[in-house]
This record gives sequence, structure tokens and C-alpha cells, in this order.
Amino acid sequence: KRGSGEISGAAIEEFSYEAYGSNGLALIIEGLTDNKNRTLSEIKNILTNYNGKLAQTGSVSYLFKKRGVIAIDSQKTNSQRADLEMLAIEAGAEDLKWQNEILEIYTAVENLEAVKKTCQDKNIVIESSSIDWVPQTELVVDSPKEQEQINRLFEALDSQDDVNEIYSNLKD
Repeated sequence: KRGSGEISGAAIEEFSYEAYGSNGLALIIEGLTDNKNRTLSEIKNILTNYNGKLAQTGSVSYLFKKRGVIAIDSQKTNSQRADLEMLAIEAGAEDLKWQNEILEIYTAVENLEAVKKTCQDKNIVIESSSIDWVPQTELVVDSPKEQEQINRLFEALDSQDDVNEIYSNLKD
């Protein structure tokens, strides 16, 4: 009846769960759901199937910091890497990280829009900007078998309809 509109829709609620995967992998799983009990049960089941477990609130989040993240594709600018880095620092970046040709600029959450505007004013094309949980230290997994298991865990969590974001401390 709810699907046909005869009954008003259920309230959509945000959720954020903290979890551990194998090898000390720390996870923050966020999303929206109309049934927290169902979603929690499904996420617990996925974690159990891939050697993970749900953690108490606060037991994982201290390993992360909420930060603004701006991504710039250096191939879409007329600037050299050093010039892009200097511009980002002058705009208020707290940290920088290169992922191949993508420059990730990390800012305080409250400075995200100001840094973004400064970059745009300098004709820098921004690929994306968001507020993310950024790990303070990253986990390196050397074993291909463990890496495959972690990848399967991410795929299973990602396929769960209510999950919107998965943050981890896994090094790229």
C-alpha cells in the first residue's frame, strides 16, 4: 500500500555505523534508510561474511578527521604541479595529496567553500568537492588474498541499497 501511495511514506533517516574489517581495517559506513533495524541487520550480516564486525560508536571515528576535500585534475589546467600546490596552499589548504594526475586538497570543513572559490577565481577546474572522513593514518595491506577479501567487503557494502558512503583507512 505504501508503494501505491495509499499510506504515507516512512521517514527517511541518516545512519552512520563504525566497523572493523580484517587486518585492522577501520570503516565508517553512512547512508539513508527508511528502516534502521533492517539496514543494521543487513550491514552486520555483510561484515560477518567478510571477517568484519560492527564497532561501538566512537571506537573507529577517532581514527578519522572530518575534512573538506577538493579534487583537481592537473591535466585540465594550464598550471604546473608546483603552481597548483602553491595556489592551494595560498587558498588555505591544510594538506595536499597527489593521486596520479589528481590533486586532492584537504581543508578544514569551515574553509571548504572559501578554498573552492579561490581556486575557481583562478580558473582552476574543480572535479569534485565534498566533506569526507579522512583517515589520520592509513593501513597498508600487502597480501593479495587479504586485499581481495577487503575489495569483496567494499563491493558487498556498496551493493547494499541504503549505503551511500564507505570511508576506510586503507591506503590507495
